[in-house]
Amino acid sequence: MKKFNHVIVRRPCRALVEGITSGLYPGKPDYEKALRQHDDYISALSRCGVDITILPPDERYPDSVFVEDPALITSKCAIITNPGAPSRNGEKEEIIDAVRKFFPEDKIEHITAPGTLEGGDVMMVGDHFYVGRSARTNEEGIRQLTEILAKYGMTCSEVKLEEVLHLKTGVNYLEDNNMLVSGEFVNKPDFEKYNKTEIPEDEAYAANCIWVNDTVIVPEGYPTVLKKVQDLGYKTLTVDTSEFRKLDGGLSCMSLRF
Repeated sequence: MKKFNHVIVRRPCRALVEGITSGLYPGKPDYEKALRQHDDYISALSRCGVDITILPPDERYPDSVFVEDPALITSKCAIITNPGAPSRNGEKEEIIDAVRKFFPEDKIEHITAPGTLEGGDVMMVGDHFYVGRSARTNEEGIRQLTEILAKYGMTCSEVKLEEVLHLKTGVNYLEDNNMLVSGEFVNKPDFEKYNKTEIPEDEAYAANCIWVNDTVIVPEGYPTVLKKVQDLGYKTLTVDTSEFRKLDGGLSCMSLRF
């Protein structure tokens, strides 16, 4: 069983209120409330026994709190992605210095144009990575990622997305062969071999939980999902993410865990 030792997060900037949104969860984020929720998120992570690198807010990038997208960190290398949303593409330059503190230059890889890839589309299951082909992650990005991973003895498979923004919007791996699935992922053959816990439609947002060293962090306000995760035998912590939800952001989006 792997263990996470490090987490990288970035504080929300004031421009957060102008972040990209599908409008699925209406309303503009309240910046002060978002800050308090981010404090609680950091606090929950620290209770899971990881050291946390906190990067300063970056006003140039409203969505930069979602630090999972510009980088993908594996046990053997770090990959700087090439975000497909134009307003977020520059975030990849701003994450490199934080990554360099943990990886030497020869273990930092890059996805390059015309390939696009966002970390929210990548789900790690041991040494295999599932990658969502989405509006933000294209075929060439997936081809480059597959090539990079193969160099380090890891594998990759593509999952076509029909409805959701990112792969991990609707499916998340909790270790121990357990997977949370919702919506279009319930019957996808890609995930047949896992012990799937189906998330009800009215709590679909909470499919995005994160496993950190045997504790699962669950978004606050989703009692069915919380109970299902507890029934799987995990310790749980809950964090309110209401302000980030308005930007289609979830728990996994706000940290790099490795």
